[in-house]
Amino acid sequence: MDTLADNRALVRARIDAMRAALRAQGLAAWLLPTADPHLSEYLPERWQGREWMSGFTGSAGTLVVTLDAATLWVDSRYWTQAEVQTAGTGITVMKIAGGTSPGHVEWLAQTLAAGATVGADGAVLSLAAERALRERLSARGVGLRTDLDLLDSIWPQRAGLPTAAVYEHPAPYASAPRADKLKLLREAMATAGADAHFISTLDDIAWITNLRGADVSYNPVFAAHLLLTTERAVLFVGEGKIAPALRQTLERDGFTLAPYAEAAATLGALAANTALLLDPRRITLAFRHAVPASVRVVEAINPSTLAKSRKTEAEAAFVRKAMEEDGAALAEFFAWFENALGKERITELTIDEQICAARARRPGFVSPSFSTIAGFNGNGAQPHYRATAEAHALIAEPGRTGGGLLLIDSGGQYFFGTTDITRVVPVGNTSLEQREDYTRVLKGMIALSRAKFPRGTRSPALDTLARAPIWAAGADYGHGTGHGVGYFLNVHEGPQGITPHLAPEPHTAMEPGMITSNEPGLYRPGRWGVRIENLVLAVPAEQTEFGDFLRFETLTLCPIDTRCIERSLLAQDEVDWLNAYHAEVRRRVGPHLGGEALAWLERRTEPLH
Repeated sequence: MDTLADNRALVRARIDAMRAALRAQGLAAWLLPTADPHLSEYLPERWQGREWMSGFTGSAGTLVVTLDAATLWVDSRYWTQAEVQTAGTGITVMKIAGGTSPGHVEWLAQTLAAGATVGADGAVLSLAAERALRERLSARGVGLRTDLDLLDSIWPQRAGLPTAAVYEHPAPYASAPRADKLKLLREAMATAGADAHFISTLDDIAWITNLRGADVSYNPVFAAHLLLTTERAVLFVGEGKIAPALRQTLERDGFTLAPYAEAAATLGALAANTALLLDPRRITLAFRHAVPASVRVVEAINPSTLAKSRKTEAEAAFVRKAMEEDGAALAEFFAWFENALGKERITELTIDEQICAARARRPGFVSPSFSTIAGFNGNGAQPHYRATAEAHALIAEPGRTGGGLLLIDSGGQYFFGTTDITRVVPVGNTSLEQREDYTRVLKGMIALSRAKFPRGTRSPALDTLARAPIWAAGADYGHGTGHGVGYFLNVHEGPQGITPHLAPEPHTAMEPGMITSNEPGLYRPGRWGVRIENLVLAVPAEQTEFGDFLRFETLTLCPIDTRCIERSLLAQDEVDWLNAYHAEVRRRVGPHLGGEALAWLERRTEPLH
């Protein structure tokens, strides 16, 4: 059986079915974003329609199907992956600069004739995206219809709503009681002039309620909506997902439970003259349409999005504990890996298996925080590469070790923190060019790690600090340098982001307590990729006559392989930073280890001279 050919035929058949549905509805195109009613990044199976229709498994992208074309819009993280996975399907991969690029909007406006109509499911389209889409299309005389879900008509045996149980995130790990969070949000509502607030984003709801779930792979969240007023908090969640004892606890804490499907109707029943706070980037069009015209809508960022991004001192302390456990797991993994080279068969899939097993042995571990990226040589040049049973690289086998660079990007969810780390290690010999690339990326990572900046600096402005050493070599990378990270929540969290693809708006300002990744890279397509990633915590640095200044505390605790460094490219102060970092890694991770793992840690944290 030719599985690849079968998959391509399935994709072509599904696109044909969508075109038939378009004709039946009198539509010229269908827009299929990567989204659900909560505008999540990672989706429950029911809303993985873009993947089902296109065969592209990346976590971001937009599919557009017209009567005579199909285009998949992806940023540089997925260019190679998308081309490989859609080859032979009739889908054209459209390369965009960043995940927020409106390229598909402009393409639709330019491609379709006046009088045509584009369809999109308003239940998974953000209010902000709909506004931008409608404005651009209407300027060209193209209509937009959002009251349909064409997937339902062509997707047989589509999954239903997720049913995994919801559970408590207990104290002391949940350091603030639910009542305190409700009080904080109600104060923010009052400041905004609102007496009601509707929230759909799953990590916000999990944070507010101190609950966790398993409705989305890798992210410990659950499908729900939340309506908060000055008097009550209504949690709309699937029947049977919350056990009776937990329901009683929630009710004592001020929450009322209601069926998941009743959220829109409850919005529609709000009293006239209610002032409702909505975040247009975090609410779908369908829910906005459910709000009566008599309700005054106040548009602002969800207060919970800002609040949960600023970790408390107690949460930061738990994250440091998670980093020690994670560092110990990685030391055990790398000790095994170096010992197994040339003795065992090792593929990219083996890396995933072994690194997950090492984390699973650590206390407090729940799950990986995302799908492990293990890319050897050319595969490492795809920033979001994922090895599969059908396509993966062999790294070593008994009596033979391949040469080059192995990039490993992985992370874990612990009850007391979320981790995300990338390391590149040599397999056999490395070339001068590989070591130069590695060292320039390291220089960029160190530059950002050592940064000091005024509190309130827009996070996108910090991006150039990491890029400068790479730019100096006439190179660049297409992804952002850093994303926010949750506390036993989503590994990608806003509102801050160290990236040129994020507008430098007020809510992107760096504040104490924010955890952000620091991950510059450099990729040679078809040859190798380098990315070095630590998580950093924004902490107070000093107060001067010019105001409050912040710096970054490095949280991640794992050696950075010095065998890949071209020493002549590092300045002495950079070497000093690296040696101090390695001393801290040894001090804090060493007590968690013994035997070969401890010996590996001591060997890999020797000072660089």
